[in-house]
Amino acid sequence: MLISQELRRPTILVADDSPQNIELLSRVLGQEYRIKVATSGEKALKIAYSDEPPDLILLDIMMPDLSGLEVCQRIKANPDRRRIPIIFVTAMTTIEDESLGLAMGAVDYISKPISPPLVQARVRTHLALYDQSRELERMVAQRTAELVATRQQIIRRLGRAAEFKDNETGNHVVRMSHIARLVAQQAGLGPEAVQLVFQTAAMHDLGKIGVPDRILLKPGPLTEDEWVLMRQHAQIGADIIGRHDNELLATARAIALTHHEKWDGTGYPQGLKGEQIPLYGRIVAIADVFDALMMRRPYKPPLPAAESLAIMADQKGSHFDPTLLDCFFQQQFEILKVMELYSDDRGAMTDQ
Repeated sequence: MLISQELRRPTILVADDSPQNIELLSRVLGQEYRIKVATSGEKALKIAYSDEPPDLILLDIMMPDLSGLEVCQRIKANPDRRRIPIIFVTAMTTIEDESLGLAMGAVDYISKPISPPLVQARVRTHLALYDQSRELERMVAQRTAELVATRQQIIRRLGRAAEFKDNETGNHVVRMSHIARLVAQQAGLGPEAVQLVFQTAAMHDLGKIGVPDRILLKPGPLTEDEWVLMRQHAQIGADIIGRHDNELLATARAIALTHHEKWDGTGYPQGLKGEQIPLYGRIVAIADVFDALMMRRPYKPPLPAAESLAIMADQKGSHFDPTLLDCFFQQQFEILKVMELYSDDRGAMTDQ
């Protein structure tokens, strides 16, 4: 009975490099809540990204390695953790400090030295709001499941429409979407982020619709002028999708625009380098190239798996993000299963 009651208690993460502050906040809140503690920004992120994330975070700003502002920024950039309410508890009390903290996504700002009744009241309020928010999200998710499924089918078929121009089955978009999903999972992205890249990867080559068939289907090497036209498909795809506040369409546009950028800055169309390239674009670049190596194209025969994997390894740190490529190789056996399951030899397939 005591164990079940303990599990039902909301969990508060107290992140502060001062043992005295941690002890004080733990004493103030420990009767009502489960307390987890972190003495650095890195430890706070590790707990926030764990399988049992906290329900609320009390976060100091001045901490070793990562500041509280950096921790907040990273959590708010993660689709699976951004909803966790963050309250800054800090001695930095100027109006500018408070404005910056709230602009980063924090829900509240408590000054040190703390007032125990104030901390208890603020925590109770924001947990109640968070509970309401989660329940509303659950209801909305339940009621829109059919809409999401329909949208996914539309996205997948848009991608297949472009792919049919140089791939008779259109299975390329199915395979590389699954490869991107596996890489994203191995990289530690949460379920929502993984699903986002899985849904949007299919539209990476939508811009091929605007490339003349004489170039797209040419059996031999392209001339320099033809390459100029071919490289335009990244921008064409981004233009077709357009600019949107909607996260799914914004991600699809970023992927279409950046999946031919290279880690060393020699890609196109913008010549972005390293982490200037959006994360999803870096993931899809790996999936797209590997599938292209393995499959028959108008300009090349299929390559064996061993040769394709060797080429991928050779491009580590030049074409591909080294960390993400490691994730790719850690999932290579599952990826090869995907290649077999959705092989073009099986004919056009609808992804489930």
